[in-house]
Amino acid sequence: MGVYPTKEALRLAEEMELDLVEISPNAEPPVCKIIDYKKFLYEQKKRTKELKAKATKVEIKEIRFGPQTDDHDYQFKKRHGEKFLKDGAKLKAYVFFKGRSIVYKDQGQELLLRLAVDLEEFGKVEQMPKLEGKRMTMFIAPLKKAK
Repeated sequence: MGVYPTKEALRLAEEMELDLVEISPNAEPPVCKIIDYKKFLYEQKKRTKELKAKATKVEIKEIRFGPQTDDHDYQFKKRHGEKFLKDGAKLKAYVFFKGRSIVYKDQGQELLLRLAVDLEEFGKVEQMPKLEGKRMTMFIAPLKKAK
């Protein structure tokens, strides 16, 4: 392809049954390209769809504790957390304080820190225990992505 005046370029595009598309209008003279515009849009849509498919979706799994969760329940929930982290999901562990149980926030924090220590071979703490209203929340991210 060469450099053509606008009318000549339009004529060529019509002859080839393609579209004349302005690439860079601010250039002197404006830069245009003769392409099949519908095919171009289709290819572009296809490319964005492929990129979306390759993008990783982060799944967040939740585990809920009470401030005075007994050892058996703790072990049961810890195993679930282990499985979630092995599968590549993020883990959101939280202690929910009902009514006046907010006075046991120390126990809730100890429980979450104990969980972080027990799960450190499967994931690392992304956010330390933080009290938000009646919930104390902690996030743990998996160490390596699952395939």
